[in-house]
Amino acid sequence: MAKFFGEVVVAPSRAGVDDEEAAEEGREETAEDREIRMELQKKREIAALWSPAQEPVRCSSFIVAVGHNAAAFLSSFILDSVCWKVVGAVTLWNEWCRTTSATNVLPTDSFCLFYQLISDPTVLLCQCSCYVAEDQQFQWLEKVFGHIRKEGLQVTILSTCPVADYKTQESTLTLPSPFLKALKTKEFKEEVCCPLLEQPNIVRDLPAAVLSYCQVWQIPAVLYQCYTDIIKLDTVTIEAFKPLLSSKTLKNLVKDVSESTKILKKLLTTNETHNNIYI
Repeated sequence: MAKFFGEVVVAPSRAGVDDEEAAEEGREETAEDREIRMELQKKREIAALWSPAQEPVRCSSFIVAVGHNAAAFLSSFILDSVCWKVVGAVTLWNEWCRTTSATNVLPTDSFCLFYQLISDPTVLLCQCSCYVAEDQQFQWLEKVFGHIRKEGLQVTILSTCPVADYKTQESTLTLPSPFLKALKTKEFKEEVCCPLLEQPNIVRDLPAAVLSYCQVWQIPAVLYQCYTDIIKLDTVTIEAFKPLLSSKTLKNLVKDVSESTKILKKLLTTNETHNNIYI
């Protein structure tokens, strides 16, 4: 009913709602329903394991690779078992993936591992090849960034998405796929390694959540998104990130590029052999 004269009141309507949905909405939650819902929520909780457990740690550079191709790029061109050590992991479950607890992983495994540069412990790197569902992203941000001091921090994010998602007046069929676009926070003052992402394009999922978090907390951050027409693990897509090797953040972390190319080929061959075994 109206609370004051002239208020417009919209009468409740059930139009477009079938009987089954109406009955479901009207049904009170039973104790069994509540128990099932609580168990599902508990199962979807994210666990972050750190070594050492002390927090938060001082961090000058945090590099986050989201997706199989971005993770494989870091494995091939940046990560070295002699220079880096595993210091953390995130475990999660949802309808699309379940993370592995192993640290010796293949590029197509679902995992989220954190590495620390031995020569400079303030440099952290994250490979996140698992899908973090929308209702789990806030947990991921809180449990990851809760372990890192924000003072003096700079974040670099690498991710991929289908070229069909790229909005342009040109035909996407004529675009030289794969290609890189950058999106940065207001506080990021360094020169980017590729053209900026034009409006009305948007980014989604965990890369967008990380960049938004950095924007809110006024952390300098840049997202490099690779648009590709190949969904699976792919050499061409991985090598599309190579312009970033000259960036201020990555140039001092690069392994020998010729050796990295060999490692990349070996990585993909091992992954292909593994997939053939389980077909």
